[in-house]
Amino acid sequence: MGFSVTILGSNSALPSNGRHPTSQVLSVKDHLVLIDCGEGTQIQLAKYEIKVHKIEYIFISHLHGDHFFGLIGLITSYNLNQRQKPLTVFGPKGLQEIVYLQLHYSATQLRYELNFEEVVPENGKVILSNDHFEVTTVQLNHRIPCVGYIFKEKNLDRKIIKEALNQYKIPVEVIPSLKKGSDLTMPDGTIVPNNILTGNPLRERSYAFCTDTSYLESIVPYIKGVDLLYHEATFTSDLQERANETFHSTAKEAATIAAKAAVAKLIVGHFSGRYRELDMLLKEAKSQFSNTELALEGACFEVMI
Repeated sequence: MGFSVTILGSNSALPSNGRHPTSQVLSVKDHLVLIDCGEGTQIQLAKYEIKVHKIEYIFISHLHGDHFFGLIGLITSYNLNQRQKPLTVFGPKGLQEIVYLQLHYSATQLRYELNFEEVVPENGKVILSNDHFEVTTVQLNHRIPCVGYIFKEKNLDRKIIKEALNQYKIPVEVIPSLKKGSDLTMPDGTIVPNNILTGNPLRERSYAFCTDTSYLESIVPYIKGVDLLYHEATFTSDLQERANETFHSTAKEAATIAAKAAVAKLIVGHFSGRYRELDMLLKEAKSQFSNTELALEGACFEVMI
């Protein structure tokens, strides 16, 4: 089953140069998660043929508009499209109040259950754990409270060895229990140990989303070794002073974090509108961490087993 990130928006504060504000979709075993929801997210979801009705959770990093101004539109569109299943939104204090105020003054009565989970920026707190993945938080350093998210796949089931199916004539109905680690009891009472029938679970893949933040080495232990890291790279190093003033990172700083955390791949995004072309940002990041790619809109980054 897949584990991938699709970029919907990759620009910083303003939609410019054909780019949109921050938004991404994470797919874990066909379960969809929306990460940030900048202006234009609905348009991008349609453009890249994302099955929007399958989104189960939304994670908002902070309350700057380029990261959540598309949220109320998506929430109300779900309502118009007769959504029935619940939707849970994780985000900072104040987000629920903002959304409910908009719903109140538009006299909108939702047909589905909308839940909010308030997230406090802190390192290593588990905020969601289900059968498919776990989400922990990372405290970022921005002008206002900002939280990063780490998504880790869960592969709890053991792998059935195909040859064992025929050798032991394993009934279909017992396969689920074998995947959970149970031994097989044969008709004559003989016990076949589970490790003869199954292999270890597939490795668990991981993704870290670290948007608006200044250079911050304190996050390194929490994102250590992730398969895929998204780290903002708003500016090139010649604008280091501007990056410091606005609590953003340069491409060099993003790549330095990736190197220190020994991640497998880095994606840089949140590009300043001053860059029509992004080659300079990519070149600077690659000088520090070679396995770097740009968060180009429509790009899908898949993590293989």
